[in-house]
Amino acid sequence: MKLALAGDTMLGREVAGRLATDPPESLFADGVVAVAHEADAFVLNLECAVSARGERWRDPFKPFFFRAPPVAVRALQHLGVTCVNLANNHALDYGPEALLDTVRHLADAGIAWTGAGRDEEAARQPAVVERGGLRLGVIGVTDHPRDFAAGPDRPGVAHADLEAGAPTWLLRTVTGLAADVTLVTPHWGPNMTRGPAAYIRRAAQEFLAAGATLVAGHSAHVFHGVADRVLYDLGDFVDDYATDDDLRNDLGLLFLVTFDGRRPVRVEAVPLALDFCRTRLAGAAEAAWIAGRFRLACAAFGTEVTEADGRLVVEWSEG
Repeated sequence: MKLALAGDTMLGREVAGRLATDPPESLFADGVVAVAHEADAFVLNLECAVSARGERWRDPFKPFFFRAPPVAVRALQHLGVTCVNLANNHALDYGPEALLDTVRHLADAGIAWTGAGRDEEAARQPAVVERGGLRLGVIGVTDHPRDFAAGPDRPGVAHADLEAGAPTWLLRTVTGLAADVTLVTPHWGPNMTRGPAAYIRRAAQEFLAAGATLVAGHSAHVFHGVADRVLYDLGDFVDDYATDDDLRNDLGLLFLVTFDGRRPVRVEAVPLALDFCRTRLAGAAEAAWIAGRFRLACAAFGTEVTEADGRLVVEWSEG
């Protein structure tokens, strides 16, 4: 099996404005779509509500609110997205009504989701899909904001205070998931950081010890390094965000993880350029910058990065 992974996918605000005039398929260049279609399954973090309804979350300190029109799901279908994580700090930007619309639009499009739902039980429920002859289980969770947490009778997200250690319910979910491959995809840590915080590194190891096959996080808006079976941050995939001239959140990666049976053995990271509201394959100079930063980020974990056919490659040995 080959699994594609992408980070924060924001289809609201100015991206939504583009969707009012351009077809959803135009958000991603043909080269990006072709890479995505190499995979048997594709999982990403959907960082917006998908709805034409709802009101902004009432928090005077919340600066950003993301909502995409229902037609946005066509962009996900065009990419071949299998499952999205909704456990993040934008799932409830337009309230419970828009969140429930989001899961309905995803279901209608044949896209699985995890990490949010009509109540706590639904929000914590993993998604399980069969692809490439294997059952892939996906568990989504976020460590912020606490106010978005689902309750026994309240829609919201699967929330866990990971700084205090992964909670028992979450580790039991990982251990008890009946799947050939278990992916934990946490939305963790602050924006615009060069590498994962110590608590994130601890939580990743807790997930692996509980039985996770692979951990792939997001939230920083820039990609982090890769360790053994851990992709600490997938970075951004499409958005309208302002660019940090140092961290270059307008340059990213689309990850392809190859499995030998149930074991992940190889990561290929494909360089991307995030233009305003559109993502394409990176040009030569952009790819060189991405390669240098990715090598440096991976070196912090003792991970060697090679290059093949313009892709950055990490090999994982058994053990």
